[in-house]
Amino acid sequence: MRTETETTAQGGCTVPSAVLDGPVSHAISRVARLHRIAAGRHLRELGLHPGQEFVMTRLWEGGPVRQSELIRAVGLDPSTVTKMLQRLEHAGHVRRRQDPADRRAWLVEATEASRGLLHEVCGAWGELERTTVSGLDEAESGELLRLLRKVEETLCAELASAPECVEAAATAPCAEVPAGGDC
Repeated sequence: MRTETETTAQGGCTVPSAVLDGPVSHAISRVARLHRIAAGRHLRELGLHPGQEFVMTRLWEGGPVRQSELIRAVGLDPSTVTKMLQRLEHAGHVRRRQDPADRRAWLVEATEASRGLLHEVCGAWGELERTTVSGLDEAESGELLRLLRKVEETLCAELASAPECVEAAATAPCAEVPAGGDC
């Protein structure tokens, strides 16, 4: 049992002793946090918050959808998506209207004015990609992507087997995404 509050790990990083038994998980957590901050900087320039680009992409690609289906598609908490949609609606990027087939349900759709953002979002993600892998050569970048997909597949499988996580696994973005795919 470790008694130090913090320990210097490989690479000179100081880490809390509680995570010493999970250095890969801790590294993934740190990298994910930094990546989200970097994404936020790029998206802020477009008037978006992190995560909103996924909602918008779903709407641009799939057309109008019930709000409940959108929540399932992006795999986020309903209150988070509702708040996102309120912000996006206020910014003029989405429109919500009652579903004519079911007056209790709401349809969400991207506005025509928001369509110009698609190219800009793709550009922001391209720039984020270049920044993210700028310290890697092509082979390392490919290997990192391969390993991350393998880790994602393992985590998706783990979530799918836990009864309390079945819905989360069903909505997790575990589908294969082509490397260097263009928008």
